[in-house]
This record gives sequence, structure tokens and C-alpha cells, in this order.
Amino acid sequence: MGSVPSEPPRRRLVRRLTQLYGGLALYGVSSALLVSAGLGMEPWGVLHQGLARRSGLTIGEVTIAVGVVVLLLWIPLRQRPGLGTVSNVFAVGLAMDATLAVLPATHALWARIALMAGGVVLNGLATGLYIAARFGPGPRDGLMTGLHARTGRSIRLLRTCIEVAVVVAGFLLGGTVGVGTVLYALAIGPLAQLFLRLCAVPASPRGGTVVAVGTPRRAILRR
Repeated sequence: MGSVPSEPPRRRLVRRLTQLYGGLALYGVSSALLVSAGLGMEPWGVLHQGLARRSGLTIGEVTIAVGVVVLLLWIPLRQRPGLGTVSNVFAVGLAMDATLAVLPATHALWARIALMAGGVVLNGLATGLYIAARFGPGPRDGLMTGLHARTGRSIRLLRTCIEVAVVVAGFLLGGTVGVGTVLYALAIGPLAQLFLRLCAVPASPRGGTVVAVGTPRRAILRR
């Protein structure tokens, strides 16, 4: 039985880059849909929205600023960012603001529910795309895995503590917590796992250059 021909290295790299930036752009679009729905944001989105309402900045600008701050926290944790990590900081916020600039105001409840559901599903697809590209975890994922490495605490515990803290802080600042927040928490894991399998890029049989640290299984925790 013959072996399956491997994908040419250049084509594999093009595919990975396309998935990376396509996934990050779609992540920003999905977050914008949740903002427009007004029925609750994902945990970090609650914080970004609250900070945006208090600061006068756009939510995309706040998303970038928070990403930069979180990335700086990698330094004492001795985490090494990859191309995907740095790209994540800027691409998601830019795509989010661009989408919100063209989305019409939505008032009908059925339309807001549709935006919420579409945002959650699209977020799962975006997560699968950019993580499967294997260019490194997002800054918030790396914060959790870095704390895990330094403290020995379980990633599940660290994720729960961090996300509860950002939701509470975001809510107190004026961020929206609602049914969308609950739906996201319940659905994002299974959705991201599904799309990770569908979007997986075969590894190079010759190994290749290491471009980032982290694994898809760890990175799926959160952007």
C-alpha cells in the first residue's frame, strides 16, 4: 500500500498563512457580531467592551491595547511568541472595528439572536483556522499556559480564575453579560475542537523550522 503524497512545503506554508490571517480576521468579525447582537460577549470581550465604554476608545482599539499588555506579561513567564501571537494582537481588533463600521444597527430580537448564534459559530471556525495553522497561541492562551508552567496549577483552574476575573471586571465597567456569554462558554469548546479537526494542516514530514511555541490542544483554551 503506497503512502499518500505529502503537500509541497511552499503550498503548505501558503495554506498556513491563509488560515492564520483568515482565522484572525474572522475572529474579529465574530466578536463584532456579538457586540452588535447586544446579548452578551465572550469573557474577554466583556472586559474589552467595558473598557471601551469607560475610555472612549473603540472596542477594537481596546482589544489591541489589552493584547499588548497581556503579551508583555509573557516576559516574566518566559513565554516565546510566534508569528500568530503577534498577529493576533493587532489583526483581531482591526477586523472588529472594520466590521462594526459597516454593520447596520439591529433592533429586532430575532435578528439579534441570529447575530449572536452566527457570532458564536463563526468564532469556533475562526479559532479552528488560526490555531490549526500552528503559528503560536494567542496572547491570552499563552498567559494561561505560562502561568501553568510557572505555578504547576491546572490550566482548567487558571482559565476559570482568569476568565471569571475578566468577566466580573468587564461587567463592573459596563460590559454586556447575558445569554450570549453563557452560549459562548458552553459551545466554543466543542465548536473549536470540530473545526480544529476540519482545518488541520498536515505536519511537514521533514520537521521544518520551528516558528512558534505551544500546541493546538493547549491553544484552544482561549484567544
